[in-house]
Amino acid sequence: MALNWSYSTGERAGYVQKLSKKGFIVKTWEGELSMIAIPGSLPETFSFTVRKNDVAEAINGSLGKRVKLYYEQHIGVPTSFFGETEYYVVKIEVVQ
Repeated sequence: MALNWSYSTGERAGYVQKLSKKGFIVKTWEGELSMIAIPGSLPETFSFTVRKNDVAEAINGSLGKRVKLYYEQHIGVPTSFFGETEYYVVKIEVVQ
């Protein structure tokens, strides 16, 4: 039920610095987005999970480019069986 109800939705922009497929039984894509920082401040990373292979392929195809990730936040997911984070990326857009 926790995966069918979304607590929040949003967007984050930056550069994907890591994306790997993980899991013992159910494989999910786990990644990190390096967000654009204000000059002089420390960079911030956004950890996310991707459950759909087509979205993960689109992210892999955009490595090295600035992207906007659209996500849904699902709190209350009972285990890490469904992903390591509570932020599930559902769409990607390359930012020009």
